[in-house]
Formats: sequence, C-alpha cells, structure tokens
Amino acid sequence: MAKTTALPGVQPALLKWARESAHLSLDEVAGRLKKSVEEVDAWEQSGAQGPSYAQLEKMAYELYKRPLAIFFLPEPPAEPRPEAEFRALPDADLRDLSRETVLLIRRARAYQASLVELFDGRSPVSHPIWKQVQPTDYKSAQSAAAVVRERLSVPAPGDKEWGTADGDDALKVWRRAIEASGVFVFKDTFKQKEISGFCLAHPELPVVMINNSTTKTRQIFSLLHELTHILVGWRAISTFDEAPLKRLPPADQRIERYCNQLAAEILVPARDFAALVAGLPRNVESLSSDDFSALAERYRVSREVILRRFRDENRVSQAFYEERKREWDGQRVEKQGSGGNFYATKGAYLSEWLLSEVFARYGRRQITVDEAADLIGVKPKQVDELESRFLQGLAA
Repeated sequence: MAKTTALPGVQPALLKWARESAHLSLDEVAGRLKKSVEEVDAWEQSGAQGPSYAQLEKMAYELYKRPLAIFFLPEPPAEPRPEAEFRALPDADLRDLSRETVLLIRRARAYQASLVELFDGRSPVSHPIWKQVQPTDYKSAQSAAAVVRERLSVPAPGDKEWGTADGDDALKVWRRAIEASGVFVFKDTFKQKEISGFCLAHPELPVVMINNSTTKTRQIFSLLHELTHILVGWRAISTFDEAPLKRLPPADQRIERYCNQLAAEILVPARDFAALVAGLPRNVESLSSDDFSALAERYRVSREVILRRFRDENRVSQAFYEERKREWDGQRVEKQGSGGNFYATKGAYLSEWLLSEVFARYGRRQITVDEAADLIGVKPKQVDELESRFLQGLAA
C-alpha cells in the first residue's frame, strides 16, 4: 500500500476550527475518514503531522463544507458561533446543534451576503416593517399584533379574500406579505427535526429560514414566530418543544414568551377568537381533535396554536395541552411525494424576492450565469431551467 504524504502548509488550528465549527466530534471525523481518533487528533495538535491532499479534500468538501484554500490561512477566520449569535435557546442546546443545522445557518448567511451584494446593503423596501413597528411601544401584544396585520395588509380571519385557501396557499400569502415588508424568507428541510426555524439579524436585510419538514400550517406559525423575533430584535433559533424555554434566564424567558404570544395574536386575533368560541363550555378539554381542526381551519393555523389560545385563557390545563401537543407532534410531518423535482424544490425554498432580483439582472445581462448561480447557490447549468420555471410560476 502506498504511503500517504502529509500536505505541507496546512494549519492545525484551521483543522480543529473547521471540525468544531461544523459541530463534529473527533470520533465522527475519524469514522468518516476511516482513521483512528488519535491520528485525527494529532493532525489538529501537531504541525509535524497532517492529512494528505485526498484526505483534506474529503474533509473540506464532504465533512466541513469549506473551500480547500481556507486550511492554508494563517489563522481561523472570524465567524460567529451559534451560542454567541443566537438567543431563545440555552447555550448548551446551541453547542449541541447538529452539523446539518450548522450548515443551514451557514447557507442562510451566504444568502444574506448575496442580498447585501445585490442591494448594496440597503433594504429594497422604503419602510421596512421592523422600523415601523416596535412591539414594546404598544400596551399589549394584542394592540401590537393589530398593527402588524395592518402593515402586512393580510386579510382578516374569515374574510372572503381567503376564499378556499388551504395551508399551502395561506403560507404563500403570509410569506409574500412578510417579504414585501422587507424580511427575506427561505425554507429548507431540517434534518434536526426539533428545530422549527431561525432568523439572522441585519439592520437592512434580515433573513428567516423555516423548517419545511412539517405541515404548512405549522410552518405559518414558525414564520410568524421568526418575524416577531426580528421585530423585537431577538436573534433566535426556535424549536417545536417548549422545554428549552424553561432553561433560559428569566429575562430571556419573558422575551420568548412575548414572541410566542405576539405570533399567536397576529394569526388568531383575540377578539375574533373570543366571538368564535363564545358558545363553547368554559373547559374545552372534551372537544375532539376534529373540533380543534375546525377552529384551526378558520385561521389557517395548526391545532396547537388553537390549543395554546385555550391554555393561555385557562380553558385547558397545562397537562392536557402537553398531552395533546405530544399526540399532534407525532402527526406533524408533512407527507412528501416520492422523489421530488429539484427545480420545484429549489424554487420553493429560495426567497421569491432574491430569485426575482437575480433573474431580472441576469435577463438584462448585468450579471453572468456564473454570478447568478453563485448568488442563489446552484450550479451554472441549472440557472436557465430554474429561471424558466420561476417565471412560469409568476405567470400562472
């Protein structure tokens, strides 16, 4: 067997930084490379030892998703760590984020960098919603939510403008309204299923990414929840489970609870809801899942949002809420078709505003196909087909 030769110039500190920033352990990397833990650890500790070129390529492109050249820098580049960048989750949970979630955060940062480049660091919206609405300026979440709905120009619950819109249609309505307010919305399939979404702060070009691996109605709440984070200046990664909330410092708990309350109020206005359920008994624990579904349908939200409304009004116990939530959580995964189309998926995952701007400039030949591909994160050969499908969707 030919002896592999260590590659000169690779910095041990860069190897350790790349592994840790991808949230991978020595054991995981050693297993993927079919090397001993001791050998991989030695690469990170000693300048006298290091990976071969082939091993470095695998580490860069398959494991850490980094450019090869980064390992030859004199020191690790400055990059925010999740526990320093985000709130709404305890530090221990942030340190335990999966590699896949960390890569999604990195992808969202790349999209945000594309937006900064395209719009010269300035919001394309003349009056971004987070500069118009400061929730703390209002006496209650109810009054703040009413202003948010007004600024988003979303039809009132039950309004005929909703027509027969299902969860998918309703998600599109909310998503377009939020993008029109200056917040860029992306989706992806989160392999770390308990993560519902996150937002990246920016004074002009904030980004939200939500988990597509769940029902459309659950995605709607995740989207509005991340919007409230942006409105209160709260950089956050969110989970479906409320348990991490209890491990936050008291001040952080108050902010996150307020965000939950505000998102619920935007989607299910208290006055409208009170009128709708006025005829129901004070304790509604006898209602069936179908009864909760019928209420949820009016607001195009999940049953859990309705149940949370009743819990906050002390019309169900915390124990009942948690029991039903566990039951419904087991049903929340969106049914997926077999296979799937790359272009349809990519078009649904990317911000509509980002795609529109990139393809407009590409069509005017202001940017090359390589530049367009780089801005939206696809291969150059995929740009034309993605553009065609995107324009067909707008015309439909």
